[in-house]
Amino acid sequence: MPAELVQAIQFFLVTLSSIFFLVDPFALVPTFLAMTASSTDEHRKSMAKRASITCFCLLTGFALAGTLVFDILGITMPAFKIAGGIILLLIGIDMVQARRPATNETKEEANEGANKEDIGIVPLGMPMLAGPGAISTVMVLIGSAKTPVKISLVILALAITALSAFLILSAATRVRKLLGETGIHILSRIMGMLLMALAVQFIVDGLAALGFAMARTR
Repeated sequence: MPAELVQAIQFFLVTLSSIFFLVDPFALVPTFLAMTASSTDEHRKSMAKRASITCFCLLTGFALAGTLVFDILGITMPAFKIAGGIILLLIGIDMVQARRPATNETKEEANEGANKEDIGIVPLGMPMLAGPGAISTVMVLIGSAKTPVKISLVILALAITALSAFLILSAATRVRKLLGETGIHILSRIMGMLLMALAVQFIVDGLAALGFAMARTR
């Protein structure tokens, strides 16, 4: 298998897993059901669709504008990798403890959502699905994507994640029955561990680029 194809596959798998872990639609299922307790299945499906579209559009917008934002603010990619890694590390710690990260969801936002008829865009689409962690990660990934192929892979990963969020939230009742609270917590902890490893790698890569650490060996 050509080396370029292997690198593209590795990049796509890292991109898809990191974005999906941060959006984490499985952990949002209990909150989504609580916020739509009095809604019909059709209304829940409509809210899930709006939230997923909002998530995709927001993250894609930041992905496409990421380089421009860095240039305007004078932020270097190594500095942003370190900052993004710290955010991801904090989110991963929350996930390992089976808690929804405060950067994605606060108690006030959940209560507000329970009292709103239309929660698709705010707070469900943003910040519950597309939170600061997902936004910063997408900007780091797009900054690392030096070719049109890799940029396309980032957009593809965003589309797959948004579609997965729609399918999971649309079937939230069945997902909760299938996994139960324990199953959702187990998934969250596993995703949190992997996210923490990704966070450390972001920080190490940023430090290496600044000359404070050894670059990765593979």
